[in-house]
Amino acid sequence: MRSKVYLLPAFLLVVVVAACATAPYTGRSQLILLSEPQEMQLGADAYKQTLAKAKLVHDPETVALVRSVGERIAAVADKRDYRWEFNVIDDDKQVNAFALPGGKVAVYTGLFKVARDTAGLAAVMGHEVAHALAHHGAERMSQGMAVQVVATGASIALGSQSPAAQQGIMQALGLGAQVGVILPFGRQQESEADHIGLILMAKAGYDPNAAYDLWRRMEQASSGGPPEFLSTHPSYGTRQETIKGWIPEAMRYYRLDTAAQVVRLPGR
Repeated sequence: MRSKVYLLPAFLLVVVVAACATAPYTGRSQLILLSEPQEMQLGADAYKQTLAKAKLVHDPETVALVRSVGERIAAVADKRDYRWEFNVIDDDKQVNAFALPGGKVAVYTGLFKVARDTAGLAAVMGHEVAHALAHHGAERMSQGMAVQVVATGASIALGSQSPAAQQGIMQALGLGAQVGVILPFGRQQESEADHIGLILMAKAGYDPNAAYDLWRRMEQASSGGPPEFLSTHPSYGTRQETIKGWIPEAMRYYRLDTAAQVVRLPGR
């Protein structure tokens, strides 16, 4: 029994050394246990399932605007192995968009009223594409795998405790992992996606200052949320301040002579 407990740290050390990666632009070290082809296949499967249940927008003007923004961002993302797709989902209640591994992107029509124009849309799409470029999905899955290994080791180590004591300690361990690791980890990824997204939108020809304005509108449209320490996303105030701090860096990638035309989104 003890040998199993002693082997777990050694196993984790081997995994960590073997699976080290680095996030683009920020240089943050990452633990990723999935290969990129595996991640891309998961993204393609999830995208297919989501679109099968969704009501897609087929209006040529709307789809063309979204794809024009997406294609500019895809061009600067420099992921030639990605098979980019951009679709619009007809759901005015969803103020959201997503990008899955492999370049599978969707925008909900509910986002249009807050994004307002193609610059605001670029801020959101840049953020979502940044999640895919930084392999945040695979990183979260890898973290969950690592947490599960640690939890299993703790369960073995507590074998001599009473069932009630074991349950209490394991619940506390799970809560500690959730609040102390997983939620802050989610906030770190969200901030990193904001950072990378600013650079992507600037390289694609959109003024990164539009991202700050977007998140101010997001706050105004929001109905509130949990305290920041219990949320996977930074608070609106935190997000706006960090974005403001990154704008000078992003502006170094922005060129007026290649800037994209800013167009109002349909119905806004």
